[in-house]
Amino acid sequence: MTGPDTFDAGDGADDAPFADVIVVAAGASSRMGGIDKLDSVVGGLPILAHSVRAIAAAPEVRRILIVATDDRIEAIADAPWLPSTAVLVTGGARRQESVWRGFDHLLTNAHQGASEPEVTLVHDGARPLVSTALVSAVALAARIHGAAIPVLPVGDTIKRLARDGTVVGAGERSTLGAAQTPQGVRTRFLREAFARFPADGPDEFTDEAALLEACKLPVHAIPGDERNLKVTLPGDVTRVALLLGTDPVADPISTDRSDAGRVRVGFGSDSHPFGPGMGLALGGLLIDGAPRLHGHSDGDVLLHAIAGALLGAAGLGDLGRMFPAGPETPSGVASSHLVEEVLRGIRSSGFAVQTIDCTIVGARPRLAARLPAISARVADLLAIDRSAVNVKASTGNLDGMEGAGRGISATAVVALTSAPADR
Repeated sequence: MTGPDTFDAGDGADDAPFADVIVVAAGASSRMGGIDKLDSVVGGLPILAHSVRAIAAAPEVRRILIVATDDRIEAIADAPWLPSTAVLVTGGARRQESVWRGFDHLLTNAHQGASEPEVTLVHDGARPLVSTALVSAVALAARIHGAAIPVLPVGDTIKRLARDGTVVGAGERSTLGAAQTPQGVRTRFLREAFARFPADGPDEFTDEAALLEACKLPVHAIPGDERNLKVTLPGDVTRVALLLGTDPVADPISTDRSDAGRVRVGFGSDSHPFGPGMGLALGGLLIDGAPRLHGHSDGDVLLHAIAGALLGAAGLGDLGRMFPAGPETPSGVASSHLVEEVLRGIRSSGFAVQTIDCTIVGARPRLAARLPAISARVADLLAIDRSAVNVKASTGNLDGMEGAGRGISATAVVALTSAPADR
């Protein structure tokens, strides 16, 4: 098959997304003691959701093909964390067959008019802590070298064992590395590899790198990430919780919300400087004649603080991870839309908003007369009684950016109660 030396460095040199990602999520979780690892909830989201969100935030990524069992596809089809660029595909009996089904779907769409991606990445859905930076690095390395994988150096001495368990030798650590995902390859090379070794054939490959090596295609290694662990055993879920900064003592696998009425409190804050242009978005209202706040969205600091408080109370992460400041979040998007999406996730997680208390800090514009309208708009957005919303304002007392009139900040404290999930 052709090698990476056939790559034209000028191909696709613009900044447009050039990679599609196949996320493998069709495994049996055989070592998890009867628990489906991809459904394990950490920080308010299933393991699979963390993987998908990090991938979706990479600017190189066009589409995500999630290859899963029919049961999982049915369960996640309407999940609030599923990006609009995701496609669900039924997996196969073995990992390589699942990868092929996702890849075949990708190629079929290309034949039907959608452009074929320059690079294809394959990622294990059970690696929830993959960073967006690593996804980007693998995509770019595969574009340049033809194929690339992230690798960690082996710290421990590796021993070879006989069938009876006795040690028969040792491997040289300097020549060994632990492979991670995502693994990337230029799409035409992967197509040729599957043509030579069909996914349903007798040859079995543990990952894409092994398949490519069998085809004599050099695979470029880049530095991996120690956080990018694979969830294989029940204790790995606790490790993920610790690395995410969530409570590992609370059962991370439980999704039970039967304790209706339990109160959870969240805090959110945000600040933006004034930028060019006029028209201040604040609390879901547009104040003409006031300078616009600078930001990827409309810069509505109050709604951003409220969204952060809602996500915090429900344990659903943060606003920046849910809506990254990249091409997947439209520039200038109304923050009211972001709050509506957050609220949908809150409800689907089994929570209801009870009360909210907010403070806006800024020397300009004067807000006292506008606070009742802002409170009413916030109540409408959250679909709660107006008496449950309290919005205050301060001039900043000449202190900091806000007091000097260079920007506005806001804080919010929200109380949620457990409620039957809105599904």
